[in-house]
Amino acid sequence: MKRYLIPLLLIFLFIFEGLFTQLFPADLFNGDYIFVPRFLIISIFFLAIYGSVKHGIIYGFLFGLVFDMVYTEVIGIYLFLFPLATYLFITIMKVIQTNIVLVSFVSLLSIAFLEGSVYFMNLLIHITDLDFTSFSEIRLVPTLILNLIFIIIAAYPFKRQFEKFAEELRND
Repeated sequence: MKRYLIPLLLIFLFIFEGLFTQLFPADLFNGDYIFVPRFLIISIFFLAIYGSVKHGIIYGFLFGLVFDMVYTEVIGIYLFLFPLATYLFITIMKVIQTNIVLVSFVSLLSIAFLEGSVYFMNLLIHITDLDFTSFSEIRLVPTLILNLIFIIIAAYPFKRQFEKFAEELRND
């Protein structure tokens, strides 16, 4: 049963992101800002650093594909960016200490990389025409603030759960 807990958690977060977007009041700040929840990728980052790198990359591919199929018009953007962001996150974390504060900070940097990459891909294929300054004010900063709040709430439970998962993998 414990083996299915991680996939169920990730599926729940995938669904919760969609629900959060629908239930979050868009006119909270006069509709001037776009808050993008990245709860799923944050959990994949924490899984990769505290659980298993291999599982983090695999779940990055799987949920990137599912994310593309459900939420985007172009298949491949998140399929490519989720595992790439996870790999870059792991690479950075190999250089610095893996305490929870630094993991949280690098998670935010990785989300900024992900958001910026999606923006530039959309700009490249002419889905958006926003300039980078407007993108930063309207979407990037609010997204980072929202996800920082999520990280503050979820970082310690994720750390504990994924460390237990890593221990189970070692014992099997």
